[in-house]
Amino acid sequence: MHRPGDKISFVYSAQNVVRLFKLFMLMKYLFCCLLVVMISTGTKAQREPDMIYMPNIGGVKLFMAGNQMGYPMINLGASMALELHFDDLDGNIKNYNYTYQLCDADWQPADLSPLDYMQGFTQGRLNQYRVSSIAKTKYVHYQALLPNSDCTPTKSGNYLLKVFLNGDTSRLAFTKRLLILKNSVPVGAKITQPFNTQLFRTHQKVQFTIDKTKLDVMSPMQQLKIVVLQNYRWDIASTGMQPVFMRGNLYEYSNEQDCVFPAGREFRWVDLRSFRFQSERVDSANLNKIPFDVYLKPDPARAQMRYLYYQSLGGFFEISATDVNNAWQQGDYANVHFIFVPSNFQPFPDKHVYIVGELTGYRYNDATRLDYNAEKGMYEKTLLLKQGYYSYTYVTKDIKTKNAKPDATDTDGNYWETENNYTILVYYRSLGGRSDELVGAATINSRNFKTGF
Repeated sequence: MHRPGDKISFVYSAQNVVRLFKLFMLMKYLFCCLLVVMISTGTKAQREPDMIYMPNIGGVKLFMAGNQMGYPMINLGASMALELHFDDLDGNIKNYNYTYQLCDADWQPADLSPLDYMQGFTQGRLNQYRVSSIAKTKYVHYQALLPNSDCTPTKSGNYLLKVFLNGDTSRLAFTKRLLILKNSVPVGAKITQPFNTQLFRTHQKVQFTIDKTKLDVMSPMQQLKIVVLQNYRWDIASTGMQPVFMRGNLYEYSNEQDCVFPAGREFRWVDLRSFRFQSERVDSANLNKIPFDVYLKPDPARAQMRYLYYQSLGGFFEISATDVNNAWQQGDYANVHFIFVPSNFQPFPDKHVYIVGELTGYRYNDATRLDYNAEKGMYEKTLLLKQGYYSYTYVTKDIKTKNAKPDATDTDGNYWETENNYTILVYYRSLGGRSDELVGAATINSRNFKTGF
């Protein structure tokens, strides 16, 4: 026999089941969304250029064979034209592989299969390695000449060199940019002072002309992309410019607002080619610790100092040593302590200070941000570096501005006379094409002013 409340209780139970089911489906949906975000974020992170992912990796260099100051840009079809070097500080021999990822002009992966832009295998193995000798810090040094017959890019454009463990691309050690050029577009360029009187003494402007005779250009707005780099720095690249004049096959890029760069100042330097015989920039060193501890003399703010020209490495560094025969395999490591002194010993309000150069990959994160020491009134940062000669600078970034540009105004100042190298890169995409070809490139020095036409 049923009691009067039994039906109502059954209805309530059914409603609870429905609510629980809806809650379950909502939680499942949210979990799937979170999983998709995590996967896409991880995938995006793994294609960040010039990034070291494993803390045991040090001394990474990719350069033109025989020239550590040569940016890795080679002609299509060139073989053994680049040198790759890096150290595994775990000190154990491991199985490292590499591959190439073709990217568009904005460094996003191209919509192509690896088989469409590589011949041979899609992966190569790094077979040349040697355990360190003499050095107190133990490591295994790996090196290779690239590209080689095992794995060779077949299209021009932007490439990411990816190095990873045991053939597993998810175990990424680091990435490095390289450019492969199909040189079919002549570029003429010159450097001028901006007409803007506020920028006349502090900035440099690049004007250039390209000859597109060998290209089938129907819409320059869509098919051509131009990138201008200062000292091969992608973090401050100038993009998005359009031709002002089109005279037959000559396109002139001279808009007053385009390609105007803060001139900065010559890069600072430190000579670490010997930890025992200390250079003038070294204050002291503790050689009893492994790795060594090297303390540099404080770097003062130079924004108010008189401009003085001297030759610098333009942000590059060179692995070299004066007290061993082979710095790649015998060079030692040290924790190098940098100190930056603001002009009034006070922190910059609402700004972070970073140390930048090839030694940090021009990255802006916790690993490159200096910490302010209130007791000393100075900014400090420690980097693990191999024996060599390093150039670097300091910049600030506004904390409150999203995607703020690095700025040297407060740290080093900007001077028109500064020596900078500017590189113009011309990308072309054919109608229906799925990748940006690098078809032209030219580099001009600010003290030479003009090259090309």
